Amino acid sequence: MKGFRFVRTIQIKFILIYVLLILFAMQLIGIYFVRTTESSFMNNFTDTLNKQALLLADYVEPKLSVNQESKSGDGKKPGEESITDFVMEWNRVSNWDIQIIDASGIVISTSQQNSKSIVGQKNTQLVVSRALQNIKDKDNEQVFLDTDGYRKKAIAKPVSSDTKVIGAVYIVASMEEIYNTTTRINRIFLSGTLISVAMTALLGVILSHTITSPIKEITKQVTSVAEGNFNQKVKVFSYDEIGQLSFAFNYMTNRLKEALSVNEEEKEKLSSILSNMSDGVVAADDQDHVILINQRAKQMLQLEENEALGSNLYKVLELDKEVALSRINGEQRGTPIMIERIQPQDEDRKIRVTFTPIHRRDLGVTGTIVVLHDVTEQEELELARREFVANVSHELRTPLTTIKSYLEALEDGALEEPALAHRFIGVTRSETERMIRLVTDLLHLSRLDSKQAILAKSWTSVGEMLDEVADRFSFQLQQRRIDIAIEVADEIGEVLLDRDKIDQVLDNLVSNAIKYTGDGGQITVSARLSDSETVEVAVKDNGIGIPKKDLDRIFERFYRVDKARSRNMGGTGLGLSIAREIIKAHGGAIVLESEYNHGTKVTFTLPYVREEETA
Repeated sequence: MKGFRFVRTIQIKFILIYVLLILFAMQLIGIYFVRTTESSFMNNFTDTLNKQALLLADYVEPKLSVNQESKSGDGKKPGEESITDFVMEWNRVSNWDIQIIDASGIVISTSQQNSKSIVGQKNTQLVVSRALQNIKDKDNEQVFLDTDGYRKKAIAKPVSSDTKVIGAVYIVASMEEIYNTTTRINRIFLSGTLISVAMTALLGVILSHTITSPIKEITKQVTSVAEGNFNQKVKVFSYDEIGQLSFAFNYMTNRLKEALSVNEEEKEKLSSILSNMSDGVVAADDQDHVILINQRAKQMLQLEENEALGSNLYKVLELDKEVALSRINGEQRGTPIMIERIQPQDEDRKIRVTFTPIHRRDLGVTGTIVVLHDVTEQEELELARREFVANVSHELRTPLTTIKSYLEALEDGALEEPALAHRFIGVTRSETERMIRLVTDLLHLSRLDSKQAILAKSWTSVGEMLDEVADRFSFQLQQRRIDIAIEVADEIGEVLLDRDKIDQVLDNLVSNAIKYTGDGGQITVSARLSDSETVEVAVKDNGIGIPKKDLDRIFERFYRVDKARSRNMGGTGLGLSIAREIIKAHGGAIVLESEYNHGTKVTFTLPYVREEETA
């Protein structure tokens, strides 16, 4: 085990890596050099053979030409003896086997010792056949293993006379000297590599010792710090990266000592914060048993003083563990989930629950921290904000899109056509006015919501006010052939109210009645005393009415029963919302009754204050 542990030390790893890198580099260089040298030797050897063969072919060409023309009486051709002498002389210089072959492939001269058995025989080698066919390809050569066990190379070159092949020169040369030279080079590189590896290993031991010694010193100090001893310092042997690490470790030891001291103070502060924070905090161990709960969490969960400690976390939160864990694991850690609780006053409350795991080194998750935050009001405000922004964006986008498209059409050439341009400008103006009405209504609602709208109340005759409303819509009523009836109880005199704002309410109600009442319909505007302190004003029509499913939302901002028709008629969806806020500002109430396809009745009440009561 000690030997195995020694192999795993960084010192041995450093030496091994260093030696392997040098060995790899040396082998790579050696292989490249040997391959290149061998290739160079082979190329030079082949070039020499080709050049010698070409010289020999040039020499024997005149003699072969003579042989082709005549023949001596003894059967020998003139010039054969001189060719043989020349071949033998060439062999003594180069030690190559040389054959001179005529056009029919018959050997007429050779440098080999058993020349008598070869001369007069036909050479059937492929390279010879290719040469006799006047193939001068550089690849017309052959490497083979001879009967004596030596590797040899054979080449053949054609002998030509006036473009006619009259013979060939065939040379066989041994390659063993090249291979022997290559082997000697390999041995030299192997010896050099072994010497380099030995020197590298020795140098690696020296270098690795200078690196590992400071690391061992730091390791010793780390163990000491882990045992709680912060007073010892790491010795600095140099000012390189290892020395900087030693400085950094000494600095870290001092900082850690300070941090532990601060941690004790923070622990006391945390205990105080948990007791007084506005959010609820619950801590549980790895078995989901509650081990800590602050006062605010007890109030939010409606628990007794010692009811939660030791209980199951999910039982205290009234959550299904599997459902909660699936939601937690399905989201990123720390993502809050929502639960709803009902307070004793039967008021729905929404509580945001954030689960955060407690991690300990080498132990993984050892518990859970749960933070409870009452977000009921925040959620309601956020929902209202999202709906309001979506509605405003939708209402503004439609006219803006229309204006943009018509302006682009005008820019693209419609401006040159007066009739079309006039119609486009009219549509653009209409959409602009619609946006102005929307913004005006929004500002009006904003002032009413913030209580900034000032009511300029004055004594107003209810009958006169209702008659004027009918007069303002007389033209539309005549166009649609809609009858309007004004009914005011005799006992109603003057009422203290803001005439302009009530006119706005009446205009909205009558305008809606006209929009949704068919031609030839009937509208009734009435006022009566519902009791001695309330005036009740109603606008009733026999139009298309409102579906029952929409009645609960009819006073919501931007809500329309028939969205496309309302928008085409120029409505902003804020009229009834503004009417409700105006009536509430007067201290009254507004209600709507409707039956689909049977008409609608909107009734609002106002405080009835007599003039003598204000005197």
